[in-house]
Amino acid sequence: MKTGYLGLGARIANVSNCLQDVSTDLEPAVYVDPTPAGLKHVEQKSGQRLRSYSDPVDMLAKENLDLLMIGSPNFMHLDHLRAALQSDVPYIFCEKPVVVSEEETFELLSLMKANDGAKRVLVGLVLRYSPLYTELRRSLDGGQIGKVVSIEAAEHIGPYHGSFFMRDWRRYEKNSGGFMLEKCCHDLDLYQGVVGCRPRFVSSFGGRKSFVPENRPEQDHSFPAPEVSGRVDPFTPRWGGGNADFDSDGDIIDYQTALIEYEDGANLCFHTNMYVPDEFRRFAIMGTKGMAEGDFIRNYFRVHDALTSKRLVDKPQLAEARDGHYGADEAMAKDLVHYFKIGGGLPVGVLDALEAGLTAIKLDEARHTRTVIDLKDTWDQFDSYGLA
Repeated sequence: MKTGYLGLGARIANVSNCLQDVSTDLEPAVYVDPTPAGLKHVEQKSGQRLRSYSDPVDMLAKENLDLLMIGSPNFMHLDHLRAALQSDVPYIFCEKPVVVSEEETFELLSLMKANDGAKRVLVGLVLRYSPLYTELRRSLDGGQIGKVVSIEAAEHIGPYHGSFFMRDWRRYEKNSGGFMLEKCCHDLDLYQGVVGCRPRFVSSFGGRKSFVPENRPEQDHSFPAPEVSGRVDPFTPRWGGGNADFDSDGDIIDYQTALIEYEDGANLCFHTNMYVPDEFRRFAIMGTKGMAEGDFIRNYFRVHDALTSKRLVDKPQLAEARDGHYGADEAMAKDLVHYFKIGGGLPVGVLDALEAGLTAIKLDEARHTRTVIDLKDTWDQFDSYGLA
């Protein structure tokens, strides 16, 4: 599969290399990126020297690609998806989040309707591929949990990772779409999949209290030691990066809580924070028959029966590989290769990703306006394109 890249950063290079791990068919060939941080990784893996273009439309017109991989900054995705959908490339893989606003969501749905996008566009929304979600899905489908009633969930990252967000291009909401969209769209998609229906009402609160000047450490806490004092981040932002974390000029927030009521009345209480010293990404799902608990970082899963309190499932450590989004990257690569060969079989699609993205976008709207938002009209407009 002759492959091109629009935005060849570290993440899309990793996905590309995972695809090459499970298939010899991938043929990295061309890219558009003025600062391709992932280029050397793709070239080392493939043993091929990629050719560069300066314009996406020009590349798509001149190269007969089988696969296009979009790993550009979030706010560029729509333009790159438009160019791809209006070309002849059969498969388009786009990293999450797909787009950064409600307006862009509906514009993309229109483009997809006109260009068979529901089949052509694939997304890097990986948590549904993870071994932990596979275990959870097995318990849900097996009836151990019953009908989902309420969910408590969180995604917390350490100060070293939060520092990266405060200095990376993602620090501006106009670029990333906001922290809830950029980082937690995985989680919102996952729990919508657990409940089995869309959010109906959303509310949210949050702000920035940790990455502020008065909390700047007097000594370095990073590894290795940085050039700029007071930093806690081992990662190096590239395109559009800044030098300040506790004095960041960005408008991204560092903590947020969200409440969701789904169309069937089930509730989700979700909490995210980017200044947590002992990271966890966990859930507790309460149903009419049982309760499921798990943590992607601490890698455990258990289920209890509601009436007897009997532990039905107890896996203190899942055995599967832990690298690459808790083992999900490898599983996603295998499923994508299967899709390229015979079609079908993906646990998450572009419409799921757009629904999760819209949920995050409306949660931030609720946070800004301090209101509870009814999403009925939003989903009516979403469905008007006839793709869902």
